Amino acid sequence: MIRAVLVMNTQGKPRLAKFYEFRPVEKQQEIIRNVFAVLCSRPEHVSNFVDAESFFGPDARLVYKHFATLYFVFIFDGSENELAMLDLIQVFVETLDKCFRNVCELDVVFNYSKMHTILDEIIFGGQVLETSSTEVIKAVEEISKLEAASSSINLVSKSVSSWRSR
Repeated sequence: MIRAVLVMNTQGKPRLAKFYEFRPVEKQQEIIRNVFAVLCSRPEHVSNFVDAESFFGPDARLVYKHFATLYFVFIFDGSENELAMLDLIQVFVETLDKCFRNVCELDVVFNYSKMHTILDEIIFGGQVLETSSTEVIKAVEEISKLEAASSSINLVSKSVSSWRSR
């Protein structure tokens, strides 16, 4: 099971933190600080796999990838394959690249809800749902269409209701 997904910049500011097990906010912040401390202390030529038992409990592993100014981090237990998690990070980043045309930190900051939608299409409740970035893009586009249709229906109903009250 995937326990958490973190996206943080190179200064340690979390840009996305999604925990799939309940953790009090203070504990979440402590985990984010600990993860960043581990990541920034590692040389670039070492493995992207880290034992996360010290700050996430027994059998916890951490895999990360560093792209430009962002770290993408998945924390998971022994039931998940480390290489599969590394590939899943790649799928997540590729999907973000397709949605935002070369994703950067500002895209993550200003499109927070879309980023959560993308992540929810890939992982839900700590379980992997989809590994094809093309399928994820299709689902996100459908959700965007439904949201646009929903907001236009709301706009019409408000204008019609105000017209009737005249």
